[in-house]
Amino acid sequence: MSDTFIIEVGSQPAGIIVRCPDGYRFFAASHRFDRLEGQLFRNPREAERAARRLASGMPLAA
Repeated sequence: MSDTFIIEVGSQPAGIIVRCPDGYRFFAASHRFDRLEGQLFRNPREAERAARRLASGMPLAA
């Protein structure tokens, strides 16, 4: 399994996530996704869902 993933919302890059011992850490690619900067996610899908929620204006907390 890869250690780094690019997260996109539509055709816009949201950021990358990098595997670390505690999960996957998010690094924002644009100011639009700064609220996710440094957050840990259990897996790439969880990070992508958070980026999509943020982009659509939905609250990040589920």
